[in-house]
Amino acid sequence: MYSILLQAATGTPMLYNVLLWVAIIGVFYFFMIRPQQKKQKDQKNFVDNLKKGDNVVTIGGLHGRVASVEGTTVTLEVDRGVKMTFEKTSISREATVKPVEAENK
Repeated sequence: MYSILLQAATGTPMLYNVLLWVAIIGVFYFFMIRPQQKKQKDQKNFVDNLKKGDNVVTIGGLHGRVASVEGTTVTLEVDRGVKMTFEKTSISREATVKPVEAENK
């Protein structure tokens, strides 16, 4: 009889350990994995929707205006008459110019 009670008592901490691991995995998913997947999805949508005239920044930090989009490549105009061709995947983000007054407020 005593062994049955001892076995029942040792089963409860194991349940807490399993619940603790499930909680840890849930926290990692919602605070690390899920936001990264959302960021990748947003970046893919941005690159897929590039169009002529968009101001962008490449991964290397080069600023330019999209002159044309052809398949997997993008031609950027970086200065008057200076055009460079990049892979779409090398486009990092949209270049937005903020007024200095708005940044200081």
